[in-house]
Amino acid sequence: MTQHPTAEERRPANDGPKAAARNRAALIAAAREIYAEHGLGAPLSGIARRAGVGQGVLYRHFPDRAAVANAVLEENVREVEQAAAASGATLSGVLGVLTWHLTESAAFIGLLHADRADGVHAHASALSERVARSLRGHLTGGHRLGGSDDLMLAVAMVSGAVTGPTREERERRALAAWRLLGVEVGAVRPFAG
Repeated sequence: MTQHPTAEERRPANDGPKAAARNRAALIAAAREIYAEHGLGAPLSGIARRAGVGQGVLYRHFPDRAAVANAVLEENVREVEQAAAASGATLSGVLGVLTWHLTESAAFIGLLHADRADGVHAHASALSERVARSLRGHLTGGHRLGGSDDLMLAVAMVSGAVTGPTREERERRALAAWRLLGVEVGAVRPFAG
């Protein structure tokens, strides 16, 4: 006689709190991908599905759409800051990481264009200032982007050029914009630590 597993035996082990950090990281990575493909209006169910979790898990971590976008933005900014703080970091290397985020994350582009004073935009402005601080720390005296607003204006100009149906097209356009501005950009890649 064949023995069938009970419901308890079929259910995967619940890792509890250990799974929470892993699920959150998976949700942020999935949101970045989904937003790059479909924009900020993409269904949250698609983010949960891409992350391999249920919608309940998504809502435990992020109560609404704005919380998901803010988490992606925060992660993007943190990676730019880490790249800037890394030993031997250069402006071109940090710009490579920044450019990767521009080509991968529609939410990140929105951050760089925030100018309203409501809560979400105030938060985005604070994140944008953190990016500016990270980049400014690598400007050498006399750099063409050394003027008070030149650096973030250049970043905003490049982010405006980041369009196209594929990541490759968006990267090509971003690099062309940097080149037109006369700015050297390192390898376009995520920060590897």
